[in-house]
Amino acid sequence: MKQINIGGVPEHFNLAWYLTLKEGEYKDKNINLRWHDYYGGTGAMCKALREKEIDIAVILTEGIVKDIINENPSKIIQTFVETPLIWGIHVAHDSPYKTIDDLKGKKAAISRYGSGSHLMAYINAQNNNWDLDKDLNFEVIKNLDGAVEGLSNGKADYFLWEKFTTKPIVDDGKFRRIGNCPSPWPCFVIAAREDFIESNKKDLQAILNIINSTTAEFKDIPSIDKTIANRYEQKLEDVREWLSLTEWSQELIDKKTLDNVQKQLYALNIIPEIVDYKKLTLKL
Repeated sequence: MKQINIGGVPEHFNLAWYLTLKEGEYKDKNINLRWHDYYGGTGAMCKALREKEIDIAVILTEGIVKDIINENPSKIIQTFVETPLIWGIHVAHDSPYKTIDDLKGKKAAISRYGSGSHLMAYINAQNNNWDLDKDLNFEVIKNLDGAVEGLSNGKADYFLWEKFTTKPIVDDGKFRRIGNCPSPWPCFVIAAREDFIESNKKDLQAILNIINSTTAEFKDIPSIDKTIANRYEQKLEDVREWLSLTEWSQELIDKKTLDNVQKQLYALNIIPEIVDYKKLTLKL
């Protein structure tokens, strides 16, 4: 049986992977798919792909686009979640900041440079007409636990993270959410290392067929809302709202969408150039 390593964030978006693994569906295809949680998010997964710790990543679109352009030898092989990610803009509960305008020039907590929390801080700054050189400052906090600590002790002033993931922290009175910043593109894609793709196309296609059949019917799984609420310690009404806003994909991200991602990242000086669609993607 061939072992294949896949990485992703331990969040509700990836429950479909857990369900297919639990059912042993990959083993039926002689694939030992091993899931690895990356609490550090996109930046940590980009590093893991480069260092061959994982073969496949379920990863934020903007993060993997940036890293492939920066010579990560990987390719996007499919969109995973079609809808945008809704990033909550959070401050410590007892913070003096009440509005997004109050955060201008303050310090953003980020999991690491090149991460989604880093790149979306730029998007938020652009949305609010801030000076990208003067009004953005960063503090690396590694992960969500680090953000709670960093905002609580004043090391950083605000933090962008997926709003439903952080909702329990808001409900607990550790964070206040003062706004939202949706990503202007599909949020998650599936990427794989080029060397792995070359010698494992058949296995990759089998993996995609399994996960796609599950995501296509994900919302129809009996009591899926209760399963998510229990597993991720979220309120049922929050899960139902998230399900109503989220659509999965079974297709490769198209050129027009990727061109839009690149144009926005280039305008923010996050990438040095706009590259050809085929440098970023591979259709199996």
